[in-house]
Amino acid sequence: MIRHDFPDPPQRPYTMRILVVEDNAELAHWLVRTLRREQYTVDCIANGADADFALRSEKYDLVILDLALPKMDGKDVLRRLRARQDSTPVLVLTANNSMQSRVSELDEGADDYMAKPFEIEELEARIRVLLRRSSGQANPVLSCGDLSYNTNSREFQVAGQSLALTPRERAVLELLVRRCGNTVTKQSLAQSLFSLDEAVSVDAIEIYVHRLRKKLEASSAKIMTLRGLGYLLRQAERAQ
Repeated sequence: MIRHDFPDPPQRPYTMRILVVEDNAELAHWLVRTLRREQYTVDCIANGADADFALRSEKYDLVILDLALPKMDGKDVLRRLRARQDSTPVLVLTANNSMQSRVSELDEGADDYMAKPFEIEELEARIRVLLRRSSGQANPVLSCGDLSYNTNSREFQVAGQSLALTPRERAVLELLVRRCGNTVTKQSLAQSLFSLDEAVSVDAIEIYVHRLRKKLEASSAKIMTLRGLGYLLRQAERAQ
């Protein structure tokens, strides 16, 4: 697979997983470093054929897709994704800002559209909106009992007090709170934390969950283990 390989900034946090598909190396490098600083796990691929393969074999929370790509056009990547009934949010980037082009890409299944050049603040805001929408949450603040998560500031609080978390712990808890009340498998958690360049460690998830449980001891939000299935974040039942 041909992809852009960029060194990670030191001590980078990990959280929701994004695929950037962009053949302009300078723009791709800027996007990757910016998104990683914003606590996203990012893979970057430079052509449409490899992007299509990655989207068939990996799980992403969001795709940032350029249209003018070598080997396979971005439009074909998008069409194939939707033909597989894959609802992963796609934000299209293109130099063509005509009304006809915008309508065409939205009709093909894109969730949002940005013309180059663009401001990174707007891109980050659109990413947050798409991630909230895909998790079925319109409110930027997610909650489970007295545990709350602000998707804009990326801060967790328990009963109004900030919760100190390591980057990996924050990533695990973010995915759990986004799917509060639903079972999340270890494999899903691992895929969200590790990029294509890293060894996926499913066993490490147990360590992060153990640490989170200790930090949530005073909270009404509890992480339950469902043997053979995964983990579930829910509000603890009150004692009778």
